[in-house]
Formats: sequence, structure tokens, C-alpha cells
Amino acid sequence: MSGSPGWRALACGVAVSVAAGVCMASEKMIEEDKKAVAALDVQYQAAVERNDAATMALIHHENMILVVSSGTVITGAQLEQRARDKASTFEHQVVVDDSRVVRVSGDTAVITAKLWLKGTRLNGDAFDYKLWFSDTYVRTPTGWRYFFGQAGAPLPK
Repeated sequence: MSGSPGWRALACGVAVSVAAGVCMASEKMIEEDKKAVAALDVQYQAAVERNDAATMALIHHENMILVVSSGTVITGAQLEQRARDKASTFEHQVVVDDSRVVRVSGDTAVITAKLWLKGTRLNGDAFDYKLWFSDTYVRTPTGWRYFFGQAGAPLPK
């Protein structure tokens, strides 16, 4: 009887239902990952804004780097030291224009957003500009960690 059209239709229906269930569970997991990474990025931007090197270090992957528009590579440890030194005092370091988008594929998440930076450098120079950035987070055994960042040039005013 397993070869009869009725059984085959039933088997196909069960297979489609199982596949749809897996797909729905997978989509739910992706949405949960997106929310978790977005929340972590909000936490990270706030830590940078208040020069909280300890929180930045918790979020950084051990091999974290940031590449800025000039091509300069800055390590996570260097970013943490800049925060401890208060190389910049921020009035604003926030994502603007509801621009944060999180994309997840497996154990990798990429955030793109427009960031507003306003404050004063240690030498007294004021700054106020916006730029686009992409941050890559990777899933580790201890949770999501900020692995790679790329910051664009300041946008025209």
C-alpha cells in the first residue's frame, strides 16, 4: 500500500508540514538572533558614548578590529584604551534615522546603520558628524561578540 497514490500524497503532506515547521522555527531563531545582536549593538554604542572600556571589552571578540575610512586598522584593545584615556568625550554616539538593519546568516550577523558622533577630542577639538558603519558580530560559545567593524567617512552636512 505504500506505493498507492493516497499514501504518497499523505507522505508528501507530512514532509511539507515538517519542512514548513523547520522553516518557521528557523525564521523564529533568526528573528531572536537579530533582536539579540541589535540589543548588543545598542549596548556597545552606549558604552562607547560613556567611555566604558569594561563593557566594550565584554562585547569585543578577542580578535576584534575596526577599519576606518582612511584604511587605518584599530584593534579592540586600542579602542578600549582610547575609552580609558577619554581620547574623546561624547555628547552623542548614537544610531540615527531608525537606520539600524541587522542581517543574520548562521553564526554571523552584520549591522549597518548611520551613526551620529558629537563631542570633543582630548586636544579640545570639537566634532559633529554622521557616518555609515557596518559591524560584524559572530556567535561564540559565550554569546555574540563584536568581531569586525568598518566605519565610513563623515557624510556631507
